[in-house]
Amino acid sequence: MAALDPSVTVAVVGAGAMGQGIAQVAAQAGHPVLLVDTRPGAAQAAVESIAKALTTLVEKGKRTAVERDATVDRLRAVNGLSDLAPAGLVVEAIVEDLDVKRRLFAELEDIVGADAILATNTSSLSVTAIGAGVRRPERLAGLHFFNPAPLMALVEIVSGLATDPAVLDTLFDTAKAWGKSPVRCRSTPGFIVNRVARPFYAEGLRLVQEQAADPATIDAVVREAGGFRMGPFELMDLIGHDVNFAVTRSVHAAYFGDPRFQPSLIQQELVEAGRLGRKTGRGFYDHSPGAAKPVPRSAEPAAKPQRVTVQGELGPAAPLVGLLREAGIAVEETAGPGMLVVDGITLALTDGRTATARAAEDGIAPLVLFDLALDYAKATRVALAPADGTPLKALAAAAGLFQALGKAVSVIDDAPGLVVMRTVAMLANEAADAAMQGVASAADIDIAMTKGVNYPLGPLAWADRIGLPHVLAVLDALARTYGEDRYRASALLRRKISAAQIPSPPRGEGQGEGVAPRGFPSSGNPNATTDSTPRIPLTPTLSPGGRGGKEPTL
Repeated sequence: MAALDPSVTVAVVGAGAMGQGIAQVAAQAGHPVLLVDTRPGAAQAAVESIAKALTTLVEKGKRTAVERDATVDRLRAVNGLSDLAPAGLVVEAIVEDLDVKRRLFAELEDIVGADAILATNTSSLSVTAIGAGVRRPERLAGLHFFNPAPLMALVEIVSGLATDPAVLDTLFDTAKAWGKSPVRCRSTPGFIVNRVARPFYAEGLRLVQEQAADPATIDAVVREAGGFRMGPFELMDLIGHDVNFAVTRSVHAAYFGDPRFQPSLIQQELVEAGRLGRKTGRGFYDHSPGAAKPVPRSAEPAAKPQRVTVQGELGPAAPLVGLLREAGIAVEETAGPGMLVVDGITLALTDGRTATARAAEDGIAPLVLFDLALDYAKATRVALAPADGTPLKALAAAAGLFQALGKAVSVIDDAPGLVVMRTVAMLANEAADAAMQGVASAADIDIAMTKGVNYPLGPLAWADRIGLPHVLAVLDALARTYGEDRYRASALLRRKISAAQIPSPPRGEGQGEGVAPRGFPSSGNPNATTDSTPRIPLTPTLSPGGRGGKEPTL
């Protein structure tokens, strides 16, 4: 099916921030738009707000006055649901209450035409459950925009159990025609983004709970080493802890208490105290006027090393070798387990174990671990964690090495997996499970996380860059350290690693009729192997286009 023709009327129920944004997107795409809200005057106020926002864009040279006027002319505030009869698509953006949404769609069924598509912008409720309240659930689907809708590229096209595939195709093509980056997913708790993103917040909260580092330092490491637009604590303060905590609790409950989604007592306490973030002026940070900007902890300047020995392959940290040479440090390369040695001190990329456990198990002392970076050349900060008993002089020498490369150094307590590595490993693990369970294709998961929450790289593509065995080692080490099911590795991740270790059959064998080549999807379903298990491409193909301009609220 093709996208809805621009002549088709789009109705939006709910004139809050999301409804207003969706109405603007549809009107900008050329559709006549009807906007309604139960609050008197709210729909008209939304139209006026859209006009004001477009005028600002005109003043900045990002829109022409003609474009603004044409968009505003397509918008019409109406008084009630009965005025929505001409609509070919109705998008609901009202309160997140299942019973309220069911009543709305049941009423809409008697108003709009038989061919009209019904769509919900829900971010947390089951599309299947909403559709169960209407006579024809096959024409109801999820059309989940991210806030602010005019700026954020991602739209999740969500199928309920009864949704007609033709309806999903139409919504997908329509979202694309509106300039968005749509992805398909099943109606499961959290859909793609709100599920896969949980570890981004959870691991930061866990590190603070264990006193490994303070929020400002973790945020700085995540931004400056991990390449994320914002750190977890900055983002939670922006979203609002009431909203973020409620989503985490909802996903946790929907998955029957799976410990992978366990909420944080620290965040619960903030909510109970009314410290909801920017909206109340206080969250993890003080947002009151004139408040001092939080400063991450950074190590004191230390001496630049003259010589470094590189023992073996450094894996994801391999770019450090070239950076060391560029910094004028003599580099000697020898065989070994993939470590750096400076003045008798061993430095190694975290493998998920604590530095203390690794020093004891491998017989290495003194040992200092360093964290993952998205791009070691561009990273402006790196986190270090010393094993217990490491002399301060040794830690200073380790800090001096990275400072010589132009990096600020944050020393954290000996937390397993440090900051960026454990966060990325957990994001990739959740993405792998979502792919395995058929929530969405691997490629769509990576698109969703880059365009929906501005991640610098899709979690699955990032796992491929690190190396799946290293990711699995980190997860298994976390699971051993904590003894919790929270860190269980995805079965699909283990399978992908095992598949890569199977020797290829001799040429001409194992390729008979009806046998698909190993590692490639069979015909018909591009996201399935021969036994219909979703496949993680080593590097999922991402669609072209930039990411949205702002962090979303969930």
